[in-house]
Amino acid sequence: MAPPDRSTRARRSVKTGIAAEWLAIALLTLKGYRILSRRFGGKGGEIDLIARRGACIVFVEVKARAAIDDAALAITPDKIRLMTRRINDWRSRNAWAQGHVLRADAVFVGQRRWPRHVENVFPLDVQ
Repeated sequence: MAPPDRSTRARRSVKTGIAAEWLAIALLTLKGYRILSRRFGGKGGEIDLIARRGACIVFVEVKARAAIDDAALAITPDKIRLMTRRINDWRSRNAWAQGHVLRADAVFVGQRRWPRHVENVFPLDVQ
């Protein structure tokens, strides 16, 4: 049997990503976060979820892999750089958030496992 073609893999990846985002939303909502935005940004990178709990605003990267520990390895220096750029874009458009605690979190999703929420997955270098 031939391996799936590129478009089949891409569609499967998108479906997996959307399902992982919904699991992350469920987890964060149960923890008391309110989702402010999904997929903020666009070409050149995006923030999967932006959520708020009290005075804390979190920018959440959602990563899904077969093994949950592999998901953590998917946050690369390039991803951090792109996310930081998008966080700065968001901050420039949302002056009301000035004075809030800002944090970069991640939700890692593995097969047949409850998602894992990790706070402060990388330090923010926001301007």
